[in-house]
Amino acid sequence: MSGTFVGMPVFPPPAHPAFPQAAHEAVNNPTLRGNLRHATHTIRAKRAKAVAEVSDWAELREAGKRIKDHTLLHLDRYLEQVEESVTAAGGIVHWAADADEANRIVADLVKETGESEAVKVKSMATQEIGLNEALEAEGIRAYETDLAELIVQLGKDRPSHILVPAIHRNRGEIRDIFTREMSEWGRPAPEGLTDTPAELAEAARLHLREKFLRAKVGISGANFMVAETGTLVVVESEGNGRMCLTLPETLISVVGIEKIVPTWRDLEVFLQTLPRSSTAERMNPYTSTWTGTTDEDGPKTFHLVLLDNGRSDTLADEVGRQALRCIRCSACLNVCPVYERAGGHAYGSVYPGPIGAILSPQLRGTASEIDASLPYASSLCGACYEVCPVAIDIPEVLVHLRERVVQGGPVTREGNKVVLKPAKGHAAERAAMRAARWAFARPGALRTGQRLASRTRRFHPRTLPGPGGAWSDTRDLPPVPAEPFRDWWQRTQGQNGGNGDRGAAK
Repeated sequence: MSGTFVGMPVFPPPAHPAFPQAAHEAVNNPTLRGNLRHATHTIRAKRAKAVAEVSDWAELREAGKRIKDHTLLHLDRYLEQVEESVTAAGGIVHWAADADEANRIVADLVKETGESEAVKVKSMATQEIGLNEALEAEGIRAYETDLAELIVQLGKDRPSHILVPAIHRNRGEIRDIFTREMSEWGRPAPEGLTDTPAELAEAARLHLREKFLRAKVGISGANFMVAETGTLVVVESEGNGRMCLTLPETLISVVGIEKIVPTWRDLEVFLQTLPRSSTAERMNPYTSTWTGTTDEDGPKTFHLVLLDNGRSDTLADEVGRQALRCIRCSACLNVCPVYERAGGHAYGSVYPGPIGAILSPQLRGTASEIDASLPYASSLCGACYEVCPVAIDIPEVLVHLRERVVQGGPVTREGNKVVLKPAKGHAAERAAMRAARWAFARPGALRTGQRLASRTRRFHPRTLPGPGGAWSDTRDLPPVPAEPFRDWWQRTQGQNGGNGDRGAAK
């Protein structure tokens, strides 16, 4: 869990082992497992209580889904409306096709101010493109101001959760990081710092205060963009975001093109569902909105960088595009049995958990080892779909992406239609699927195979041989019944000339 995180630009794909290998170390780390278990169980219990208070939660969920689907269907029109609205309000809009272009735009904008440092609001989009590292290469230091992001940055670590990036750290580890690293980044940690939450929070507050008061440049993302007015919205719980959004003279916001909602009325839906699904709060303590610039207060210059970075390619996939509904609440992570045991780093992306397993392979493609394995990082239990506030059917997309990995086929990459070759290592799976297709297309062969399996059941092994042993080491092979269903149905319901449906109806 050490080393500098290098973001997730689409090309080249990250040098990261496949999910099973990456997860192996995590599942054998008792400290990590304990931290994750405690945190995820606590968050999801609080979320369930907060959601239960809302009598029309199902209707809000459906409304959020429809708003997002409508916006994605007409995204070209709403993007133009955002540009027109932001420009009319005094902002400047930039378009970035990929991570490299977005990083270059932001670095140039900071250099134009003559500054060499910036304060940052927690932003998944800037993590996605590796902005901090790109700015560092240009001699610009970006300071994370969210408490959890500060912990990750000081610890030269990587985020492991969408909402709580330092969820894999306990209080003792955080104290050690503050004591060891704060002096290298600014104000040192107080002498005799303990691991009590109040002292840790106070140390972070003192460390960050001088940066807020000194910074001339702020960098943010946005949770939402309102097309009709060009308003950007950031919701947070600590107040650091509002400091970054109001104190600097120049504000640069990097926002994914899918974050648009058409109207303020649409925003109302998500301001109810997002806080309850993420922090289990009825509303966010800080909801900051800004529309361009004003002479009275706030930044004098505002730049909006609209980021694609694989989103248009994802939009072209009729099944996979529903991942773009995501409002980054992290509810799916907190109920996922795979994430709870493997942790976020195993996903090789700033988007871990179930949503990362479907979003990263679409933004980056499935050419790399890690991205080809992410659709398999799931038990398909469906808990993620049940808690998603915008009803993303994550299991459906996972199966869809598994088919893409195994079979290959046409996809859109960088706006061009290409045909993917089947991924290596899935020859046995393809052969099994072809055999199943052949058998299911021939009822006589299927019936013969079922009868043969039933009559030889006493000779069946309890574990699978060869590579299959990894599956049956932790699972029981389902026993083959003594009689195939078809034979049982014919014997018990198949009288009257074999008309089983008529017999059952009686």
